Amino acid sequence: MTAPIGHTLRIDSTHVRRPRAPRPRVAVLGAGMIAGVHLRSARAAGAEVVGVLASSPERSRAAARNWQVEVAYPDVDAVLGDPGIDVVHVCTPNHLHVSQARDALLAGKHVICEKPLATSAAEARLLADTAATSGLVATVPFVYRYHPMVRELRARVSAGDFGPWQLLHGSYLQDWLLTPEHTNWRVDPALGGASRAFADIGSHWFDLVEWVAGVRLAEVLAEATTTVAERPDSGGPSFSGRAPAGSARVPVTTEDALGVLGRTTDGVLVSATVSQVSAGRKNRLWLELDGADGSAVFDQELPESLWLGHQNRTETVVRDPASNSADAARLSIVPAGHAQGYLECFEHFVKDSYAAVHGEAPDGLPTVLDGVRSAHLVDAVMTSADRRAWTTVPG
Repeated sequence: MTAPIGHTLRIDSTHVRRPRAPRPRVAVLGAGMIAGVHLRSARAAGAEVVGVLASSPERSRAAARNWQVEVAYPDVDAVLGDPGIDVVHVCTPNHLHVSQARDALLAGKHVICEKPLATSAAEARLLADTAATSGLVATVPFVYRYHPMVRELRARVSAGDFGPWQLLHGSYLQDWLLTPEHTNWRVDPALGGASRAFADIGSHWFDLVEWVAGVRLAEVLAEATTTVAERPDSGGPSFSGRAPAGSARVPVTTEDALGVLGRTTDGVLVSATVSQVSAGRKNRLWLELDGADGSAVFDQELPESLWLGHQNRTETVVRDPASNSADAARLSIVPAGHAQGYLECFEHFVKDSYAAVHGEAPDGLPTVLDGVRSAHLVDAVMTSADRRAWTTVPG
């Protein structure tokens, strides 16, 4: 900027450049669908994605080319030994989460670890204890918390708009494993854990209900079913996992669907249906919170609005940063009428994780402690389904 001759240049202090926080330097473990989402979100949040580690050196090189990142790591030790890496995103199959995330923390790296955090509550607690001892940030992507209208609903709950809870219910339905020709590593308990549908998607529903409604499940009664008895022994990526022709078939021991009944510590009844075999349902996370003074519905496939019910009327509230709560407005990156969705949720989650790395404490950021809570719920639900009895949820 040049001042006219004879005039003194005045600089508005509000426009003075301020120092920025350093860009996090990131490595991604995994190269599947969700790893690609992490990559996109990391870049959107301002990180430099340095390198990737896939399931083999050849696949690492292919992912590095496709993602246009500098380094194709040959193994985990190379990632953890890279002094330039600040944050490791763990996007590998479930059975690897604890060892990789824990080793990353012990190597001085912050961690964003995919869910489920572990295949048992005991392992999840081990990882949480490691994070606490290290003083490093470790977060888990329960990203549906980051829909602006979820934040709007939570603000209205906090304001007491709905009164005491009467009933909390809903479902999380998908169809990507509907046919016997489809499979994925998640079907194999050695890779995905003893629970599939609940650990993969039911965990999201219960995290959202507990966090938004401000409740805690005390006990559960669950019934699980496996509707496809055999699947191919190898498959493809999530949501498109048709097996190669001629694949051998193996018995399925993880659940395709389940129903869960529960009670909160305050005695409120909770019910949910979880399925990966519901035709036409691609990613329908739907929840209803029924209170003495009103009800509310959030549908993840229609994330730009809330349905609110009163005894003598109903209304629809839409995402609009000009009128929504402050927290909802913070997560609105475009004006009303310009749709936001899942990818923006993930970006905000990653951005908040990086803010935590820089010493901030973003509201609602899901950490390893939320991952431990989810692992306790998974264990309780699967124990209940096995025993066909009410089961206490620890914590």
